[in-house]
Amino acid sequence: MPGDILLTVDKLNKSYGQLAVLKNVSFSLRRGERIALIGPSGSGKSTCLRAINFLDPPTSGEIRIDGRLIGQQPNGRRMTDAQLAPQRADIGMVFQHFHLWPHLNVRANVALQPRKVRGLPAAAATELAEELLAKVHLGHKAGEMPSRLSGGQQQRVAIARALAQRPKLLLFDEPTSALDPELVGEVLNVIKELASEGRSMVLVTHEIAFAREVADRILFMDGGRIVEEGPARRILDRPQEPRLRQFLSSLSTRGASS
Repeated sequence: MPGDILLTVDKLNKSYGQLAVLKNVSFSLRRGERIALIGPSGSGKSTCLRAINFLDPPTSGEIRIDGRLIGQQPNGRRMTDAQLAPQRADIGMVFQHFHLWPHLNVRANVALQPRKVRGLPAAAATELAEELLAKVHLGHKAGEMPSRLSGGQQQRVAIARALAQRPKLLLFDEPTSALDPELVGEVLNVIKELASEGRSMVLVTHEIAFAREVADRILFMDGGRIVEEGPARRILDRPQEPRLRQFLSSLSTRGASS
């Protein structure tokens, strides 16, 4: 039903000069649904994610949250960053790298978002930060500086920070790609817990087993296009497109040789 649709991406294109990175990408996301974007490096996955909240504005196409056009004024002109800010508040994003403020402790890093984005009073923002740090199993680290945390812990703080702005939609851009292998599991487990709460998510990931477990649907991208999409297990167990079969086979071969 139309009222169940939270995110609509319609005919999204992104070019850098003559290089077309996204080519007519379209999909929608229902409330509470999780979509994983998979594909080879350079396929446009991260660019698509960054275009959704206009960190990397699309060349053409439309993005809507709750039916509301993102990034464009009614006259078709692109919004300024100040005009975009209230819309971006509905979209929490977790990046490959953590981007924590090095001069603020963990609690302050998380509390800053609801104060700046949602206008929460300092005391309420601090209370919320402590609640969310407990959710990502880092309540005992609230007073630490980011430099004293492991990479996995820093990424979990980044997840708490994204949650602190109370977004309708969470975007994850390969959240474990910058982590040492032994730290990957702690971040994936937190994301699984959030997924179990029915949060709406779009995830770019190279962790195929994780995508199978968490995602409702998978979109396979290659060459800036969505080549195949469908329910996660069907896509991974019974791929239809030769390019997807080749991609999954290359991952299996790589895993067997490592």
